Amino acid sequence: MSIKSLLALFLLFTAPALLAQEKKFQQGDSERFFRFGAKGGVNINKISGQSYKSGFNYNYQLGGFLQFNFSNRFGLQPEVNFVQSSSEFSNDATDVYDDLFRSGSQKNAKLNYLEIPLLLNINVGESKHIKLQFGPAYGVRLSESVDSLVNNIDIYKGGDWSAIGGLWIQLPVVHLGARYKYGLTNINSVDNREKWRAQAIQIFLGITI
Repeated sequence: MSIKSLLALFLLFTAPALLAQEKKFQQGDSERFFRFGAKGGVNINKISGQSYKSGFNYNYQLGGFLQFNFSNRFGLQPEVNFVQSSSEFSNDATDVYDDLFRSGSQKNAKLNYLEIPLLLNINVGESKHIKLQFGPAYGVRLSESVDSLVNNIDIYKGGDWSAIGGLWIQLPVVHLGARYKYGLTNINSVDNREKWRAQAIQIFLGITI
């Protein structure tokens, strides 16, 4: 399934909920100062760089969060998430680093991160239940698995700064949302010949208490 199809399905299922919530939550609805919860979803990711195939890969994410709503308009949301990502190197020998891989076509990477975003929430409209989210995130690499490496070396850096922007829809207990994450760190740990940057579209569903 393509990314456009996933986003179309996401909008199809969320639009009725949004309309229902706008009718239910009136202008006098207030924002609670503190909330917390858990979420999970799909991490549609890729690593950009000359040595990588174009296109996204489908993985998952799980995590928890806190919400501090300082007013009816603004709040902060720190999170701790387990995020899995993957990539596929190009089969073109001119694109792949010399002496990095053994012969063969299997050149895939699987990465697991502990990701810590700190997001600014901005409420949209009068209901206080539709939030724009912006902020930085830092990912600590927990594990790295790369097929066909000649030597058992780490080719990715241990940390990755990124910028996040997205939409959070807060229903009475359930929440859902979507984000775009752009990597700010060159995660290439081999040398400086290429810049490798991670990108992801994250779609999630969870509960808020």
